[in-house]
Amino acid sequence: MSETSIPPQKSRLRTALDSDLFYTFTHSPVAVVSTVVVLVMVLASLFAPLIAPTNPFDPASLNLMNGFTPPLAPNDFTGETFLLGTDDQGRDVFSTILYGMRISLFVGVAAVLFAMVLGITLGLLSGYLGGWVETIIMRVADVQLTFPSILVAMLIFGVAKGITPVEYRDQMAIWVLILAIGLSDWVQFARVVRGATLVEKNKEYVEAARLIGRRSGAIMLRHILPNVLSPVLVIATISLALAIIAEATLSFLGVGAPPTQPSLGTLIRIGQGFLFSGEWWILLFPAITLLALALSVNLLGDWLRDALNPRLR
Repeated sequence: MSETSIPPQKSRLRTALDSDLFYTFTHSPVAVVSTVVVLVMVLASLFAPLIAPTNPFDPASLNLMNGFTPPLAPNDFTGETFLLGTDDQGRDVFSTILYGMRISLFVGVAAVLFAMVLGITLGLLSGYLGGWVETIIMRVADVQLTFPSILVAMLIFGVAKGITPVEYRDQMAIWVLILAIGLSDWVQFARVVRGATLVEKNKEYVEAARLIGRRSGAIMLRHILPNVLSPVLVIATISLALAIIAEATLSFLGVGAPPTQPSLGTLIRIGQGFLFSGEWWILLFPAITLLALALSVNLLGDWLRDALNPRLR
């Protein structure tokens, strides 16, 4: 009597490597390059204290004699050389970019997470409950869509900053910025989740959950939510690039990150004042970094959208 051989089960890693999504990723040069650029920038910002030659926001480490030193050129007074030059205060531009990316990435990721949680919650409620709940949420979303998101963020930032005590404004500025960008970006998550919920709530597995007495909250979280996350992840990836640009725009306009915690947008605003006086590097390198970061995240989101689209498989 021959024994029946049972094929060994694949590990999760092997299953992921054999998936169509990984195959599509490895055969897309744009996705691979974008991922590498994003990973390098994220790791560089996380390990900025170890990589940066100096802490640019520590007054004790600054030397005004190093001000306006061009890239890779020795300073006339101290003889020091800096990879990307220095600004008017003698801060190493390379170090300021690394620390500035930390603020920009933190604000972008936190704002997208906040918008995603808020949008998913409101989208599930409006799609599953319907009635007056859906009417109120969707009308608020329609009104917000009539205004540019950057103006909504500026309005929310101004109101929130105005009600914050003066002594706490600089400490709370980053959190207020996250709140402003998140509240201006929740609508697209809510609309997508609502549409998917309207489809899913009429399927048999949801009807079965109702018949066995599951509560509405449990049905939305355990049954409907996992089936509507694919488009949400795509929107979140693309929204991250938009959130980074929104933060840079607000900081460039002087209503974002405070000078004590400068982001890439703040560095661009500072460098813009020296562009026509010949110190071009103070503006150019932060602007290139912001462009490369936002473009890479956006291209990665475009690939993910196409890869998860069943009509394009």
